[in-house]
Amino acid sequence: MLRTNLPRAARLASLANSGHDGLMHAIAVTPPAGPGERPTLSIAETPTPEPGPGDVLLQVHAAGVNRADLLQARGGYPPPPGASPILGLEAAGTVVAVGEGANPDLIGTRASALLDGGGYAEYAVAPATQLLPIPDDAAPTLAAALPEALATAWFNLVGLCHLHAGQTVLIQGGSGGVGHIAIKLARLIGARVLTTVGAAWKGERCLDLGADVAIDYHDDVPAAVADATGGRGVDVILDVLGAGALADNLGMLAPHGQLAIIGLLQGRRAEIDLNQLMARRVSVHGSTLRARTREEKAAIIAAVAHYAPYIEPSVHAVVPLRRAGEAHALMDEPGTFGKVVLQVR
Repeated sequence: MLRTNLPRAARLASLANSGHDGLMHAIAVTPPAGPGERPTLSIAETPTPEPGPGDVLLQVHAAGVNRADLLQARGGYPPPPGASPILGLEAAGTVVAVGEGANPDLIGTRASALLDGGGYAEYAVAPATQLLPIPDDAAPTLAAALPEALATAWFNLVGLCHLHAGQTVLIQGGSGGVGHIAIKLARLIGARVLTTVGAAWKGERCLDLGADVAIDYHDDVPAAVADATGGRGVDVILDVLGAGALADNLGMLAPHGQLAIIGLLQGRRAEIDLNQLMARRVSVHGSTLRARTREEKAAIIAAVAHYAPYIEPSVHAVVPLRRAGEAHALMDEPGTFGKVVLQVR
């Protein structure tokens, strides 16, 4: 059921003027033709979704690109039950309709949204509790790059690992979409920030964002961390590497330190020395954001809303929706820093 503070005829006219006729354009995925091949992303026509209870319908202006989208396109990260099969975990645009129980005053407002899926389209449905307002002077392409990265960084650094002022954190992959946001968030919290990067220029960019130390991951990272911390190690590590970095990560933690794993770029299986955990009382966390309940996501968005006005994402490129495949390819390019965003409208 749609609700609005406009008369029905006026609402339908408003949606029609926005290009809404019951159908919309969205990205469809054709699976890879063979091993080592990329999936094909192309524009297709599909029914416009309708907001359910507590939801809003967002006319999408821009959508953030995340590594989870690449995994889903390759068949490795299916959407949770009930979620849109369309790619896209974050978007920004204008609320054009609301479902039963959602505040009709939201209609006409600009917002970014944390999505369960559906961002690579002209319209997307989001729970009203997963919206972040867009400041009047902010571009949708910037707003679309924030919800997923900020929610992921906050939940792992603060929600799980309880990072606080005076502690030291290591962000593995500080030039990434989550990594560069995590640097800014940790700095706002008052932590000392170390990060790893793959090139000197990326290190300089991370220092400009607020990192205290940038370490080339081609070098001896544990030695550099030991040098930067006087041999103590770090209190928290945010890791996107997974199995290949597990032993080093555990070795770099200070007593009572905490490791949060959010990516598996270097594999998913590794041996672990349990004595390291026991002797130094360290903890290992693993999490994904997408599968969490609406209530959990609402609480996360409510928490990050405090930080969102002070964090501006670094957007490497804005790519038209029809060229979504090129946007995915940019995610694997060594010259990419920060987020890639799709221009939808």
